[in-house]
Amino acid sequence: MTNGTQMLFDDEDVLHRSQFSELVRYSRPMLTAAGVATILIMVVGIAGNLLTVIALLRNSKIRTVAAAFIASLCISDLLFCLVVLPFAASQFFLGTWIHGDILCYIIPMMRYGSVGVSLLSVATISINRYILIAWPNQYTKIYTKTKVAFYISLIWLFSYGTQIPTLMGMWGVFGFDKKLGTCSIKKDQNGNSPKVALFVLGFVIPCLIIVICYSKIYWVVHKSQKRLQQHGSLMDTKRSEMRVTRMVLVIFFCFVICYLPLTLVKVFDGDVKYPAVHILGYLLLYCAACVNPVIYVTMNKQYRQAYFDTLKCRVGNSYDSNSPIQHHSKSIMSVMFAKHNTVSPNPKA
Repeated sequence: MTNGTQMLFDDEDVLHRSQFSELVRYSRPMLTAAGVATILIMVVGIAGNLLTVIALLRNSKIRTVAAAFIASLCISDLLFCLVVLPFAASQFFLGTWIHGDILCYIIPMMRYGSVGVSLLSVATISINRYILIAWPNQYTKIYTKTKVAFYISLIWLFSYGTQIPTLMGMWGVFGFDKKLGTCSIKKDQNGNSPKVALFVLGFVIPCLIIVICYSKIYWVVHKSQKRLQQHGSLMDTKRSEMRVTRMVLVIFFCFVICYLPLTLVKVFDGDVKYPAVHILGYLLLYCAACVNPVIYVTMNKQYRQAYFDTLKCRVGNSYDSNSPIQHHSKSIMSVMFAKHNTVSPNPKA
C-alpha cells in the first residue's frame, strides 16, 4: 500500500468519525488505551459485584440491614458494567457511536440512573449507621424487612423516575452530543436541561447527608468511647460495628474521587480543550462500578471470609436468623448502653 493510499484511508476514517463526534480530536493511542482500560474495569466490576451479591445471599453472617443496601449498590454497579461499559469501550475503540438512536437514549439513562442509585444507597447506609449509633432504641422500628424493601425500591424509582421527563423530551433530551462526543443529555428545543437539577439531587444532597451523618456519628462515638472502654465485650461489639461504618465512609470518599473530576471538567472545560482530562474523568467514573468489592475485601473480615466461602462453594454458618434486623441486637444493646451513659451519666453504672 502506497503512502498516498494510506493517507486517503486515514482521511476517510477521520471524516467518518467526525460525522458522529468530536472524538476525532483524541489521539488513537489514547482512545485505544481508554478502551482497554474500560474492558478491564468491566471484567473486574462484573466479577466483583456478582461475587458480592452471591456472598450476601449465601452467607447469613453478613446479611444485615446495611448489607441490604450494599446489595442494592452492587446490583446497580453490576448493571452498569453489563449494560453501559460495553458500549463505552466500543465507542473508545471505534471513535464514534454506531449503535443507533434508541440505545443512545437508553445508555445515558442507565448511566445517570446508576450514579443516582449508588450515591443514594451510600447516603441511606450513612443514615442507617447514624440511627444505629445515635438512636438505637428506634432502630428496629425504622428498619423492618418491609420498610427496608420500601427504602430500596424508593431509591431505584427516584433515580430512574427523575429521568422520565427527559426520556419523553419534556425536560432536555437524550441523544448524541457532538461536543462531548458521547450519548448524553442535551438541551431541548426550549434550551432546558435537567443536568444541574440531577447534579444537585443525585450528588450534592446525598453528599451533604453523608457528611452530616458522619459528623454526628463521630460526635456520638467520641462521647461514648471512654465509657465503652470500661466494658471489654461491649467495646468489641462496638468496634465491629464501627468497622462497617468506616468501610461505608471509605466507599463515600471513593465515590467523590470517581465522580467529581468528570463533573468539574464538564463544567470548566465544556469546549473539550483538554481531551485527556475528559478521558481520565470517564475512566474514574467507570472505576466507581468496580472499586466497592475491593473495599469490602480489604476492610471487612466478615466480607472477606464470605467471599472465600462463596468461591469454595460453602454456605456460611448461620448464627442469626434470616432477618437482617436480629443480627444487630448485640450491637444495638452496646450502643444503647453507650448512649445512655453519654447522655445521662451515672457514677454507679
